[in-house]
Amino acid sequence: MITFCIALVVLILGYVIYGAIVERAFGIDPERKTPCYTMQDGVDYTPMPTWKVYLIQFLNIAGTGPIFGAIMGILYGPSAYLWIVLGCIFGGAVHDYLSGMISLRKGGASLPEVVGDELGSGVRLVMRIFSLILMVLVGTVFVTTPAGLLSSMTGDWGVWGSTLFWSIVIFVYYILATMLPIDTLIGRIYPVFGFALLFMAVGVLLGIFTHDGWMPEITTAFESHHPKGLSIFPMLFITIACGAISGFHATQSPMMARCMKNERLGRRVFYGAMITEGIVAMIWAAAAIKFAGSYENLMNLMMVEGKSNPAVIVNAICQNWMGAIGAVLAILGVVAAPITSGDTAFRCARLIASDFLKFKQNKVWRRLIISLPLFVISAILMNVNFDILWRYFAWFNQTLSIFTLWAITVWMVRNGKNFYIPLCPALFMTMVCTSYIMVAPEGFGCSLQMGYVTGGAVAVLLLFLFVRWYFQFKKSQSNYEKL
Repeated sequence: MITFCIALVVLILGYVIYGAIVERAFGIDPERKTPCYTMQDGVDYTPMPTWKVYLIQFLNIAGTGPIFGAIMGILYGPSAYLWIVLGCIFGGAVHDYLSGMISLRKGGASLPEVVGDELGSGVRLVMRIFSLILMVLVGTVFVTTPAGLLSSMTGDWGVWGSTLFWSIVIFVYYILATMLPIDTLIGRIYPVFGFALLFMAVGVLLGIFTHDGWMPEITTAFESHHPKGLSIFPMLFITIACGAISGFHATQSPMMARCMKNERLGRRVFYGAMITEGIVAMIWAAAAIKFAGSYENLMNLMMVEGKSNPAVIVNAICQNWMGAIGAVLAILGVVAAPITSGDTAFRCARLIASDFLKFKQNKVWRRLIISLPLFVISAILMNVNFDILWRYFAWFNQTLSIFTLWAITVWMVRNGKNFYIPLCPALFMTMVCTSYIMVAPEGFGCSLQMGYVTGGAVAVLLLFLFVRWYFQFKKSQSNYEKL
């Protein structure tokens, strides 16, 4: 309990202290007009109240990630606390804030355009394809997953409670959320879901302090407690993504960069939403282990038909600790949260496609032309078994953060700012993702030692290439100033 309380305090202090350092390093300009005014179109570029922008950003990046990922991550022991705190403050919040603010400076540009501007046209093309595939994949899976959960709750309704029926309902909502102006549907629904998710976290937090149970302390942080004996590095850092650092977030930030009224609000919206997500992840990690009483019990409680399902723990904790209200909040947590990630995934895909096609989205027919192929592809993919493909999602998600962090680092250098702030997490995540794909069963299945060596070697290689570019850039800049 002591470790948990200290971790919560450190997260809040991280926002106050390190958030201010990152903000100063970026160099905000409160007098600069933001894209919601300079490019206002009433659809994607529109001024919105700060509290609403914050809640939408929080729900966009959260979904079930800080809940399910944290529950799975605490199986490794109190090292999960360390990763959530340090990863969130020095990695995830830096990643989200700087990518969002750079997008804002570039007129609300989508992630592939931001990365491409800094890392070159080849990487831009890769990012465009990669991001579109990832967004459609996320949107598709977040149709079938909540539809299945809703069907299990309404199975006795006949055809009206079938998975197909709920899939159609959710898919129709996604179409509307993608096509309509952002303040018409998303801007009105998201704050409700955002408050519900935060209210659920507060209720669970109270349950942690008022219910008996065991919680791990930091003394065994560097010892893996996973019942299957999985290593902390790199497995933990892939398992807990949204509660610490997630590449998916950078695809969502440009949407709010197009609605933010002033640059000084960036820390509150981007850095603050990530810290909030870290707090939610910390709460659920602690609640899960306290409710279960041990790592083995937690794993056993999650097993359903031979597969691990964290939603079982969410439902059990909410109902046991909060009664009828908790049951309703559990439904919002395991159903509404993925839906609110799926709709913005499709909307983000539309914005990415329209950006690189340079196709304005001010008319409905223009949005339809871009969106229709995305929805057709998604409808086809709904018939495919995603079990194998989804294994790779976590790795793809974290790999996306590597591209973003390296692009941010280059941007900071070019603009004469403190590039060490994004460079350190860029190197760390390079090691994590490279090591993971080397040792994971769905990767190359190598030994841990081989994974560590390869991960370190790739990180050193990228650092060498960066340093060489850095000195070339400084030399060319010096020559230019002499002219």
